Amino acid sequence: MARAGLTVERLVVAGAELADEVGFDQVTVAAVARRFGVRTASLYSHLKSSQDLKTRIALYALEELADLVADALAGRAGRDALAAFADAYRDYAARHPGRYDATRLRLDAETAAASAGVRHAQMSRALLRGYDLGEPEQTHAVRMLGSVFHGYISLEAAGGFSHTAVDARQSWDWIIDSLDALLRSGGVRTTG
Repeated sequence: MARAGLTVERLVVAGAELADEVGFDQVTVAAVARRFGVRTASLYSHLKSSQDLKTRIALYALEELADLVADALAGRAGRDALAAFADAYRDYAARHPGRYDATRLRLDAETAAASAGVRHAQMSRALLRGYDLGEPEQTHAVRMLGSVFHGYISLEAAGGFSHTAVDARQSWDWIIDSLDALLRSGGVRTTG
């Protein structure tokens, strides 16, 4: 029997909060049960496993981040949109490190197709329409932006930029300016 007041939604939100506090990799059904002061077994009427919980947290975080990115992009184009898009991701990662890590969870194809990950891809492509890129350059650009932003965010979160005199925000802005210039030029042309 399900414990009164416990719902899948409450468990997922608690799991997301826990991920931000202790790291996404440390989130388990048992850890969430402790948060509610209940036995682990009582949560299995709501969740199948810790993997099920992590998948649900990932879906929650993807949706939450997609809403923030959509709000940030509204009414913007070009470099302004690129910066808003990038800043939304970076700010989310700083405020919600565990949830941001959850957005990187590999989902099975069916779950991914029904997730907010699709919205993220659509917003990336909408952003790039302002740069008039054809295919395959647009696909290359989507992959480049994801790689650059995620790489920078991951390195920054790990303290990778704390040992230099140059402010990390200055580097971030320089990267956005450089990406904007590259995208405005139509990108690098490949031979072959």
